[in-house]
Amino acid sequence: MVAAPLVALLIAIFETALLFLAQQYLQTATTQAARLIMTGQAQTQGLSASQFQQQVCANAPALFQCSGLYVNAQTFSTFGSISTTTPLTNGKFDSTKTNFTMGGPGDIEVVQVYYQWPVILGPLGFNLSNMSGNYNLLVGTAVFRNEPYS
Repeated sequence: MVAAPLVALLIAIFETALLFLAQQYLQTATTQAARLIMTGQAQTQGLSASQFQQQVCANAPALFQCSGLYVNAQTFSTFGSISTTTPLTNGKFDSTKTNFTMGGPGDIEVVQVYYQWPVILGPLGFNLSNMSGNYNLLVGTAVFRNEPYS
């Protein structure tokens, strides 16, 4: 009688911990790759969105499929003008709502990396999904001012 609730609780704890671990790995990979833009290396090398995605993937562990990473980089004139929206349409990820502009020296950048993490439905209706199809949208974000590179 006690075993079923205990197993359900253990599954919920495991899935929550795995989701938090994946979120932190994505955040770390985003921060490390965003340094390429902040220091001007990405601009001087002329990295495309897919090449930058590969840089994020190189910093990410085997938890993620590289083809499932989506990059959104935007340039703003002031920190106060920053606005971000999640690229979801009717509960589904919409990659057409992502941009990739790296800006120049001194520009303010917002770099976001998205990944659709599959969620396994747990017992007793435990569900961590925030998207349709039992996925949770993980977002790694870096906000910074580009260095004065040349």
